[in-house]
Amino acid sequence: MVGDGETGGSSLYEALRDSLRARDPVTLATVVASGRPASSGVRLGAKLLVGPGDRVRGTLGNDALDAVVTRDARGALASGHRALRHYGPRGEARQDAISVYVETFGSPPRMIIFGAVDFSSALAALGRILGFRVTVCDARAVFATRARFRAADEVVVEWPDKYLEREGPSLGARDAICVLTHDTKFDVPAIVGALATEVGYIGAMGSRRTKEKREVRLREAGVTDDQLARVHAPIGLDIGARTPEETAVSICAEIIAARTGTQSIAPLSKGTGPIHRAAAAP
Repeated sequence: MVGDGETGGSSLYEALRDSLRARDPVTLATVVASGRPASSGVRLGAKLLVGPGDRVRGTLGNDALDAVVTRDARGALASGHRALRHYGPRGEARQDAISVYVETFGSPPRMIIFGAVDFSSALAALGRILGFRVTVCDARAVFATRARFRAADEVVVEWPDKYLEREGPSLGARDAICVLTHDTKFDVPAIVGALATEVGYIGAMGSRRTKEKREVRLREAGVTDDQLARVHAPIGLDIGARTPEETAVSICAEIIAARTGTQSIAPLSKGTGPIHRAAAAP
């Protein structure tokens, strides 16, 4: 489970240092409390460093615990969250023999919402809860106000394409763009601009008929079929959402599914096998 077999503190800290210098996201898991004997291999202060892809250094004491904490660290890496987690001596759930502090270094993932509408307010609030740095952007100053979007980290009055010309190059697989404008003059340039980035999720609101009409205009703007396949539209999972808050849950659920590579959505009660999937590398 240990990526390169190195467990020495100096090599682990050197890897952490190099990641921080390169601004690569990385998660450090540290045993902060252990009530179990040394036979489990777990010792106070043991560390596990988890980076993108298969990058894992160090050990917390045994392979089973390392596997479970690595899974949780990847989830933290995707969300930007920090947390104190509790496990059994071999990673068992619902036990508190081992306490591990999971700390993520690096900037949080970004959620950019185009369209200063009621749905955007609900999505901004839920996005913040999930650990995103949320931006609401709209060219209409009368609607794009801090008073309407208190949950957003920033509210920007600007055309979507202009905003993405500036911010697009910094977006990556951990980030999400949600186009909720439902207006061709806004959503077409927003989607075209989003497709020019490496952002991991692009979603656009609208009915199936709206989607069809929008795709005609996107093709006229030079968008290819392969590019259109990147756009989740209508946005969100089909959970029967009606209100802005329920729709926000639907959208965020789809973002999580896209990040983890989940293709089949069904109630956990109807499935079999493990309920946790590893997050895709940021």
